[in-house]
Amino acid sequence: MSDVVIEIAGLHKSFGSLEVLRGVDVRVRRGEVVCVIGPSGSGKSTLLRCVNLLEEPTAGTVSVDGAELTDPDADIDAARRRIGMVFQQFNLFSHLSVLDNLTVAQRKVLKRDKQEAERVARENLARVGLAEKADSMPAQLSGGQQQRVAIARALAMNPQVMLFDEPTSALDPELVGDVLGVMRQLADEGMTMLVVTHEMQFAREVADRVLFMDGGGIVEQGPPAEVIGAPKQERTKTFLARVLDPTHAVE
Repeated sequence: MSDVVIEIAGLHKSFGSLEVLRGVDVRVRRGEVVCVIGPSGSGKSTLLRCVNLLEEPTAGTVSVDGAELTDPDADIDAARRRIGMVFQQFNLFSHLSVLDNLTVAQRKVLKRDKQEAERVARENLARVGLAEKADSMPAQLSGGQQQRVAIARALAMNPQVMLFDEPTSALDPELVGDVLGVMRQLADEGMTMLVVTHEMQFAREVADRVLFMDGGGIVEQGPPAEVIGAPKQERTKTFLARVLDPTHAVE
């Protein structure tokens, strides 16, 4: 079994004449937590969406757990089963209970029977601290609880890797901590994670490696103590000065 779970090589993505990714190379090892930071429009979310082919790369290759998703003959559905994804918006089915939100994909995609799907669903709701909300409707939950349900739904599919696209950006500040706490717990359990985030404290404390993106490429990468604590590149320094101290005027 390879130590590398996600391998991205020479990734380019253009939308018409706009080049969003310019030859990005990333390797994520099994059990590693990699946080991607950078300004809006730097290509962070597009990079993440290319990993499970929600966006089709213009050039380059993406492999997950040994399967090359960009191969024209690849079984994309089978490959995507290895990947859990959590978006900024919760994307829960509003007409289904929390329990049904967690069982529908298990039954349709993994062909689990109702009893097994419900057992797995309740197990993962407990993992995110929401065991008692199984019969609730999404509208009865706070934004933070809905996002934790979305994480539990992804985990119920037994993914090899979890992708998070700014999972706390739509939440009220007081609800952010609960979601980050669940993500921290997953990291402690050894889940391989690629996280686009603007939560610098989370990246500093939880990430094994931080990638700083700008202009469609990786400007700087390394341990958080280096990239966030002592950045080498001027562009990284400027970005962090603005993010970590918004009142600080940068020339």
